[in-house]
Amino acid sequence: TRFGGDQPVYINIIRDPVNRFLSNYFFRRFGDWRGEQNHMIRTPNMRQEERYLDINVCILENYPECSNPRLFYIIPYFCGQHPRCREPGEWALERAKLNVNENFLLVGILEELEDVLLLLERFLPHYFKDVLSIYKNPEHRKLGNLTVTVKKTVPSPEAIQILYQRMRYEYEFYYYVKEQFHLLKRKFGLKSHIGKPSPRPEFFIPSPLETEEPINDEEEDDEKWLEDIYKR
Repeated sequence: TRFGGDQPVYINIIRDPVNRFLSNYFFRRFGDWRGEQNHMIRTPNMRQEERYLDINVCILENYPECSNPRLFYIIPYFCGQHPRCREPGEWALERAKLNVNENFLLVGILEELEDVLLLLERFLPHYFKDVLSIYKNPEHRKLGNLTVTVKKTVPSPEAIQILYQRMRYEYEFYYYVKEQFHLLKRKFGLKSHIGKPSPRPEFFIPSPLETEEPINDEEEDDEKWLEDIYKR
């Protein structure tokens, strides 16, 4: 808008930070079911000893790929271009939250993708009409299954705990977004269908309550809420 243009409608989906990191770690090395070329294009110069580096060694011995600032990934994207956005800390975290609240129509959670699609169809029907039925179509699911990372292994509990510690701010942001997403689902009457949560250290904020029934909001109807979002 500083340059006279209209503000676009921003949407996004984020993923559990450790799961995102692990998927990226193994994809860069071994690709997915579509074939080797998909990861070799990204990592053509990766040495063999690096490609086969054990994930536990990478984490426990503090290799750069498994440490900050490389692990500080989601917050900088939402924080913006300020140099402090690349520094793991409260400033970048709070600015990322502010941008989510002020500039995004929806930031969903990949682990609840079907609910994300239902809300997108509600908010932006011109683009997302019947998106859930398309997503569930067997032919499209077959294509999606080909993008599953291969040769992925689970790190040891000790290594996972260290990752949680290093990605503390990423998790605070993730659970904040997840809480806002659940509030949005409640507002529009969507029930949460959430599996058993993954264990995490006590220092993270509590998980939001699961949604069981819609909120009756007498002061603000759904259409006015959407109009206000579009005006931002």
